[in-house]
Amino acid sequence: MARTEYYDDPTAPAPNNLVVAASAAVFDDAGRLLLQRRVDNGLWAMPGGAMEMDESLPEAAVREVREETGYEVEVTGLVGTYTDARHIIAYSDGEVRRQFNICFRARAVGGSMAVSDESHEVCWFTPEEAVGLEMHHTQRMRVEHALAGGSPHAG
Repeated sequence: MARTEYYDDPTAPAPNNLVVAASAAVFDDAGRLLLQRRVDNGLWAMPGGAMEMDESLPEAAVREVREETGYEVEVTGLVGTYTDARHIIAYSDGEVRRQFNICFRARAVGGSMAVSDESHEVCWFTPEEAVGLEMHHTQRMRVEHALAGGSPHAG
């Protein structure tokens, strides 16, 4: 399924779904950030996705990381909240979502690197490497906030 992201674009389709989602900025002991290159748009991103009805947001983040990268993680903090109504995501199946995303900070505690049906590649990146990757600017903002540390972003 293809995915197109719009930001502050008057040609974006109107949302027909509001999705609560979790993502995770996963760091290893060397301070590298875990990212995946998405199948649906070819861009680099933190692992993440929609929360299921029977789980909490931190549980959703842990599950999404496992499903998309093969790693088991432990949530250790909060990067921020991301709720900008100007960010619209359209899928080829007709879903057009506005996403409410909570991005957690996490650390790898097990598992091993694996791609999934949602990721072409999974890699660890130093902060310097991560900032040069091709990604949607809303994802880049989350990566920058995760790398900077400090107080959680509210937006």
